[in-house]
Amino acid sequence: MNRFKDRTEYGHPAVTFLVTFLQGRLQRVRNGELDRGASAVEWVIISAVVVAIVGVVAAIINSALSDGAKKVGNCIQGATASKTC
Repeated sequence: MNRFKDRTEYGHPAVTFLVTFLQGRLQRVRNGELDRGASAVEWVIISAVVVAIVGVVAAIINSALSDGAKKVGNCIQGATASKTC
């Protein structure tokens, strides 16, 4: 009596499943079916880089405007009729 009747040529059903799964993935890669996912990931990365650049530029502009506003405020506080900035 063969107690390993349910095993396949790879020796264990889990190994058979893994080999079959990986063969299917390999076939999809060869056919180019997985390119859409890679393209979407590229767009996400590009979008993230653009958002980061916009954030940095916004922070620089905000800092410059804050410094300018402080200078103008200090100038107004120290201004008199005979003294200008």
